Amino acid sequence: MVRNRTNPKDVHNKLRMNNEEMKDLSIELMKCSESVFLSTINEEGFPNIRAMNNLRSSEQYENLNSLFIGHDDDFMILLSTNTSSEKIKHIQNNPKVSAYYKKPGVWQGVTFIGEAEFVEDPEIKKAIWQEGFKKFYPLGFDDPDHTVLRIYPIKAKGWNSVKLTKFQFNIR
Repeated sequence: MVRNRTNPKDVHNKLRMNNEEMKDLSIELMKCSESVFLSTINEEGFPNIRAMNNLRSSEQYENLNSLFIGHDDDFMILLSTNTSSEKIKHIQNNPKVSAYYKKPGVWQGVTFIGEAEFVEDPEIKKAIWQEGFKKFYPLGFDDPDHTVLRIYPIKAKGWNSVKLTKFQFNIR
């Protein structure tokens, strides 16, 4: 009796994600992640990771969805933070960062790697402003302690437990 055996390479190829699937999953993760975890490099050369508000979250910041229209291909990330925070000092010394998004309850996540830049445009600061930010920036969107960071990632790396595969792609 001859058994019909599945070739392990065939199984692996069925699980493998193509570029479009990787990019679509990455955008989905950005939209559904409750927080974004930002990693900066401190003065001693070690990474520091912290959770930040995910302004791209469709559920939490639905009113900001329009800011990200046209940015599915460049995966632009916007972050709001205190100018006086430790992360700002880190970025001033070394702008290389990573930002991690994870789907709640599922082992799917993506890390974006790039350099953070400071957004000086007051219109962007005003556009991302949320009433709840007043507790952090009592003077409003143009509070001197309110900084907006932007990241245009150059690379993405992730994990998709549904397809049991790691993925990676270059953005620029």
